[in-house]
Amino acid sequence: MHSLTGRMATKMNGLGNEILILDLRNQALGSSRAGIDAALVRAIAAGDGLSFDQLMVLGDPRTAGTEAFVRIYNADGSEAGACGNGTRCVAWYLMRNTSRETLRLETAAGELQCWRRGEWRFAVDMGAPRFAWQDIPLREPMPDMNAIAFQPIAGAPPLLAAVANMGNPHAVFFVDNLAAIDLGKIGPILEHHPLFPERANISMAQIMKPDHIVARVWERGAGLTLACGSAACAILATAARKGLSDRQATVSLPGGDLSIDWQDDDHLIMEGPVEFEFETALDAALFSVVPA
Repeated sequence: MHSLTGRMATKMNGLGNEILILDLRNQALGSSRAGIDAALVRAIAAGDGLSFDQLMVLGDPRTAGTEAFVRIYNADGSEAGACGNGTRCVAWYLMRNTSRETLRLETAAGELQCWRRGEWRFAVDMGAPRFAWQDIPLREPMPDMNAIAFQPIAGAPPLLAAVANMGNPHAVFFVDNLAAIDLGKIGPILEHHPLFPERANISMAQIMKPDHIVARVWERGAGLTLACGSAACAILATAARKGLSDRQATVSLPGGDLSIDWQDDDHLIMEGPVEFEFETALDAALFSVVPA
């Protein structure tokens, strides 16, 4: 029997971004990867009702003052450095049934401060954006990190991207007509473009007003998503850097709105709602295709 059989999983979403939380703290498994690999992540995602965009695995804290070390896995089994919607869900999970208003989490991308803004609303300090080519990372330096030309469809006009790292690599394309872009078609092409050795999250964004941006996201390892918190931060940061928006704006995604504030200390604060769906024990049948 697999060691994760019977462990409780919590299904949530942040603006429709499907999140599954697996809490392995205070257990023998909590200080390691718990044998979690790409095959196991895909097996869990295939479970009845368990499909997710990101799996948030909580392990024992490594740094004093943090609540947990969080490993983040995409639905395809790849590991992510950040997930803003998932972090808000984890904040709710850890602060529910308490009077706490704040906590700190640790991820592969660094520490994250979280605040309760309401019963179902939370904010996360997503840290500072990085724009250097080697930090994205890109395969090679580009002359203008705010205007990198791509031609995902042969014969079509090129699209210009601004790139940023928000724990994950992001390429943001500012367009005049978001509805005219078939992101489901070009998203996977751009995600796997040779310029991105670690692949990239692909966002198409339209500036409506200096304080309002509408966007859609093709998420690395998950595909089209209703919302992506780190992408919303990358969208705001690149828009403000190009002079297209204010440093504080609403980013509207198919699942709803996120409030993004690029503060004077260079950190981006992302705020939005979360929703609890259900809790369930992981069934042994999920692990029949992976070793115990």
